[in-house]
Amino acid sequence: MVSFIAGRAEDTAAEGFRGRRQPVLFLPLFIFAYFGVALAAVSAAAVSIPLRLAELDPAHKTQMLSLTIAMGGVLVVLLTAPLGRLSDISTARAGIRRPYILGGSLVGASGMLVLALAPNVPLVITGWGIAQAGFAATSMALNALLADQIPTRIRARVAAAFGLATGIAPVVGSALVGALPGNPLYWFCIPAAIALLASTGLVMVLDDIVRTERVPVDWRTLLRSYWINPLQHKDFAWAWACRLLVTMSLVSVVTYLLFFLTDRLGIAPEDAPSAQGTVLGAYFASSVVTTLLFGWISDRTGRRKAIVWGSALITAVGLLISLVAHDLTLFTVGIALAGMGQGAFVAVDVAMMTELLPESTDAGTGLAVIALSYQLPALLVPALATVLLGIGDTGPNYTALFVAAVAASALGGLAVLPIKNVR
Repeated sequence: MVSFIAGRAEDTAAEGFRGRRQPVLFLPLFIFAYFGVALAAVSAAAVSIPLRLAELDPAHKTQMLSLTIAMGGVLVVLLTAPLGRLSDISTARAGIRRPYILGGSLVGASGMLVLALAPNVPLVITGWGIAQAGFAATSMALNALLADQIPTRIRARVAAAFGLATGIAPVVGSALVGALPGNPLYWFCIPAAIALLASTGLVMVLDDIVRTERVPVDWRTLLRSYWINPLQHKDFAWAWACRLLVTMSLVSVVTYLLFFLTDRLGIAPEDAPSAQGTVLGAYFASSVVTTLLFGWISDRTGRRKAIVWGSALITAVGLLISLVAHDLTLFTVGIALAGMGQGAFVAVDVAMMTELLPESTDAGTGLAVIALSYQLPALLVPALATVLLGIGDTGPNYTALFVAAVAASALGGLAVLPIKNVR
């Protein structure tokens, strides 16, 4: 069977990974699985759930959206790190990652079905919680595979491909939902089916690591899964804070983008999904070039730090332009500039964080801690946004929300400066 990784098994340590040779289809199916999960989760959070809440409770749609996203975020934060630890020590015959990839997608798809059939807001919240729990397991396992199976020498480029997959997911999701009939079954179930298909394809080709030695685990072990001591590993802590802040800035904008377009820019609700697709399409198109370019530059030069902080500041500038926009054209320009920054950021940041993980940390546990830096925003942003959007008495205060997003991105860029062990 043709392998995408050349070399002897004993060379894997030098290459910076601990996995096995994989068939040639592994890498494209790996990226497709990442895209499928992102498509299902992002299209639901950014398009389908807002549309559904606008139908069920139009007077309180922003508050209910904040509550829904926050409750899903709580489950993701609670589950990801323990699942990562359990995956690391699993002795399942199918491997340490495969059961979580496929099982998580099945649970996530079940939650999407609940969302599609939900007749009221409480069931929307319940369905999103189930979906987030399932997709959290799949995402954890996919991220762990980055350290398991991808050598350091190509890790930034693979991370760049992940960035492209994640970046195109909201674009495709918005366009897909906008093109589908106005029925929640289509909005939720078709993206879920794509995620399940992609995960199944990856599981079928993955030659997973299989453990035979049992490792005892208790609740103390699971609690330690959330923790990498920031005082002992300061570089990792700074990189983690950088990703948290930059992710918060983007989540703040994307989560409320549909409502911003209708409430601030005056776009008709029936045209909003298409307009959102246009905006996100500009974001993705502008990020493609910088993702590929800086992923390649970073792997060739070994430089991570300068690209990360520079891209975070470019993102802040793009969001600042969007803040002052009063028409769709200028708003799209600002989001496109933010996309340029995010393209470079996503391509390099994940590679940098994996290289800063303590050597004693297993991949699933370490990547789960990394994942918290971009999962916590789903919990923190709705809570903060509820306060920010409520400032004043003239309706949702999107200006306050965008100012906070700009500040978070700028602070994220500055947070990477103290890092010493990565160039």
